[in-house]
Amino acid sequence: MSADPQATPSAPDIREGMGFFERYLSVWVALAIAAGVALGQLAPAVPATLSQFEYAQVSIPIAVLIWAMIFPMMVQIDFSSILGVRRQPRGLIITTTVNWLIKPFSMFLIAGLFLLILFEPFIAAERAREYLAGAILLGAAPCTAMVFVWSYLTRGDPAYTLVQVSLNDLIMLVAFAPIVMLLLGLSSIEVPWATMLLSVLMYIVIPLAAGYLTRVMVIRRRGQAWFDETFMRRLAPVTPIGLIATLVLLFAFQGEVILQNPLHIALIAVPLIVQTVLIFAIAYLWAQRWGVPHAIAAPGAMIGASNFFELAVAAAIGLFGVHSGAALATVVGVLVEVPLMLALVKVANRTRPMFERAAPATATS
Repeated sequence: MSADPQATPSAPDIREGMGFFERYLSVWVALAIAAGVALGQLAPAVPATLSQFEYAQVSIPIAVLIWAMIFPMMVQIDFSSILGVRRQPRGLIITTTVNWLIKPFSMFLIAGLFLLILFEPFIAAERAREYLAGAILLGAAPCTAMVFVWSYLTRGDPAYTLVQVSLNDLIMLVAFAPIVMLLLGLSSIEVPWATMLLSVLMYIVIPLAAGYLTRVMVIRRRGQAWFDETFMRRLAPVTPIGLIATLVLLFAFQGEVILQNPLHIALIAVPLIVQTVLIFAIAYLWAQRWGVPHAIAAPGAMIGASNFFELAVAAAIGLFGVHSGAALATVVGVLVEVPLMLALVKVANRTRPMFERAAPATATS
């Protein structure tokens, strides 16, 4: 993919900012769907055997893969960066407001409008509610990892992006479960609190604590430079391997649903795309009107627009099972994430002069 010729000349090239896996994430996800469906159809004994390894209704193989997927992201979070929270408070106010007071509820309304009302002739009511549950889980989980890629591609302030991500992760510890339970309740989707809290414990608290302790110990013993340049480089392949393996297994279980309802993937994608564009527009234009520098506004808008889809996939499987429509909906979120966010990166780069004209004196270093 070539650089946008109309973007600011110094905007980074996508090939420079994204790794091979991230650049073609949608392709890998599509291939994982095909491989999973084929596995389920041609070798049904494999998912049937794996489904027997459960404890307290938790699939052990899926849980191990999900931890492999999430842990490397949690290791990257530097909570000491929260000390920089006083820098540009307007940027943090916008990010936290959009992520926790607007985004989950707009996702609930938009996904409900499309899946339960506009697409009613195409999706059975019970299945539509499962898809809505998956959309709710996506909407309640702001992006943690790939936002650093989007920040780089829009020449964002990396230190401030780290503060924004770390603050959102701390909020997620206490806000994710109540928001999800509230919106699921409004959707007449019943999930026991104990199941929800178990999901939060398994897929947020434990990986976050393990990641923090690992980060502290490694840096203390080997130094920050070794952590950044060697440890994280070695750990980097674990997330894509965990993600793709999880999707293959998930679609080995979901094969029948996909084969019987291929249109559903497109229908689920529609509200997710509308929601992403809307949230980006709200955060980005709010920041522009408030005089927030582009280097903070662009990554801030990207955090809200994109999703922590790994957590959403994990929570959907934990709450509703690997065969559920909720799990399928969260995977569609993964499928549309990269192409959509790359389009918004282009929008952010093209509209940078709008920020410079509005607040030339507030640019960050």
